[in-house]
Amino acid sequence: MITSKFEANYSSNSSANHKIGFETVVIANCILNAPLMLLSIVGNALVLVAILKTPSLRSPSVIFLCNLAVSDLLVELVVQPVYIVEQMVKTVPKLQEAVGGMGFAGCGVSLWTMTAITVDRFLALHYHLRYPNLMTTSRAIYTIVTIWCIITLFSFSVLWSPRIHYFLGAFCITICLLVCLVCFIKIYRIVRRHQVQIHVQQQAVENSTDTNKQQIRQSTKSAKNIFIYFLVMILCYTPLFFVYIILINNLNSIVLRTFPVTVAFMNSSINPFLYCWRTPELRRAVFKTARLLFCREMD
Repeated sequence: MITSKFEANYSSNSSANHKIGFETVVIANCILNAPLMLLSIVGNALVLVAILKTPSLRSPSVIFLCNLAVSDLLVELVVQPVYIVEQMVKTVPKLQEAVGGMGFAGCGVSLWTMTAITVDRFLALHYHLRYPNLMTTSRAIYTIVTIWCIITLFSFSVLWSPRIHYFLGAFCITICLLVCLVCFIKIYRIVRRHQVQIHVQQQAVENSTDTNKQQIRQSTKSAKNIFIYFLVMILCYTPLFFVYIILINNLNSIVLRTFPVTVAFMNSSINPFLYCWRTPELRRAVFKTARLLFCREMD
């Protein structure tokens, strides 16, 4: 009798401690989301304003970057606040479905747009002479519209079947990472081939050294940029991928989404700073825009 009471008390205390521990994790997760939201809103807004105010930056490639900034802004302005509320409440099924659908749409468009940027960089290197004819403004816009339509359609799967929703999430992450990996490998091979060709040309024609060195630097920088973008994508979306795989088999493991979802949101905060760091023209335009806005506020 005493043993059964002890077991009941131990079970009750263990359950209470588990609940308190989980609530602490949820609160810490919500607190972590707050500065990420602020960083993303400021960074992506500056990128958008800088591109709109700088005509020289308007090109098919930059259109993808604008779409990335827009999708990241939507994540931080709409999805992340609702996600924080859902984490704090945890008792409204419709709110969980809304977060699932909106999060899928915002992060999905961001992920697919980064994949489109990677493919665009591969085309620019592989078809450098034909690239202006291959990637036109209209084709870039068509690609963006297609991405939004497909991801929006997929996001409604949360209303149909949670398992299909998680399967589509894992599928999209896998496809995007594989496409980026293939593009990076091909870009690396192109850069290596260019370096060998240029080295042979340098030995034959000494006067072309400066031009060749510049071509090598540009090709090498493109390869490094794609590698950094790809590495960040892996770090931000791989945890969410494994969570989706688990949720496909066990819907009761919904608690696992807490920090992996935040890490995926973190990618929206990193993107504007990452692209400004690796793109000097964009970085200068953003700094100029920030100075103008700051001076206007001071006046």
